[in-house]
Amino acid sequence: MYTTGGRMTWLPLLAVLLQLLRACRTAPYSNGFFYHDIMNGNGNGEIYFNGVRLHVKALEAPIFAARGTNVTLPCHYYYEPRLSAPRRTRVKWSRLPVNGGEETDVLVAIGLRHRSFGEYKGRVHLQQDSEGEVSLVITQLRLADTGRYRCEVIDGLEDESSTVELELRGVVFPYQPTGRRYQLNFEAAQRVCEEQDAALATFEQLYAAWEEGLDWCNAGWLADGTVQYPITQTREPCGGLGLAPGLRSYGPRHRQLHLYDAFCFSSSLRGKVYFLQHPHKLNFTEARVACEQDGASIARVGQLYAAWRFLDLDRCDAGWLADGSLRYPIAFPRTNCGPLEPGVRTFGFPSRHQKHGVYCYGMR
Repeated sequence: MYTTGGRMTWLPLLAVLLQLLRACRTAPYSNGFFYHDIMNGNGNGEIYFNGVRLHVKALEAPIFAARGTNVTLPCHYYYEPRLSAPRRTRVKWSRLPVNGGEETDVLVAIGLRHRSFGEYKGRVHLQQDSEGEVSLVITQLRLADTGRYRCEVIDGLEDESSTVELELRGVVFPYQPTGRRYQLNFEAAQRVCEEQDAALATFEQLYAAWEEGLDWCNAGWLADGTVQYPITQTREPCGGLGLAPGLRSYGPRHRQLHLYDAFCFSSSLRGKVYFLQHPHKLNFTEARVACEQDGASIARVGQLYAAWRFLDLDRCDAGWLADGSLRYPIAFPRTNCGPLEPGVRTFGFPSRHQKHGVYCYGMR
């Protein structure tokens, strides 16, 4: 509005109102909303959200596999209602922590492009044989691969996920180094299990071992930083007679200050454990050299347990192992071979000058 010769005029204001009316006639009505999206949309960096729901489904039952093999973790996604045209999505697989740490990135994929991370680099890829399938294939399984995995699908602002459990078939065994019990903090327990071709057992693995009859009265570290021990036969020194059989737990302990034993987990073998046929008994140094001369290496404790558990290794002769302990495996109990139940018998850590047999591990 302005004044001309003492008169007010509304022409500029009327012009603005006419422009707004024309814009209203040409603009389509919409009760949805737009959001920025770099992958899907109308070419202007926008995508119209129309109430379609994204669903992600993984297998609810655990997946069981053995070390050294390949495994597929199933995962599919779909839209409800069904879309008339495919959309580009981002897929992310990660491994959830067992001890309260951060998630581990495994693989990220957009279309045909993908990237793997860390210990999974070069060992994982997506299986996409059917519509909506984004299953994770892990090759050459390792002990550390066991755990829960998250399958996550991202479509713009839509983000849905589901989880699947991967469990390795294996055997749990208690371990304490030479000397008295309770010498290991958490990091040392991790290290001694790795040295025996094993890993710290998870709670689920120890529980499964207890269900199969594992009974051990010494407390040991688990992978989540808790300290527990399995009891199948109640007795006074192991929690008392008033407690039912089960896992006795000390709960989380200080990982540097507190000292216990370890419960280790070993999976199946790619090689073979065997008792070396040798004309003479051997001290520890001679035993190690004899295995090397036979094209093998002296067996580790985890390898002996795995051979006993999965290959029915049965030998009533004590032999050296890589940690300096003396043990032998019995798959078929009989008299003069220890207790009348299967297991790996141990004589502890004798002087390394003593003469015994030896168990070797090789690919033959």
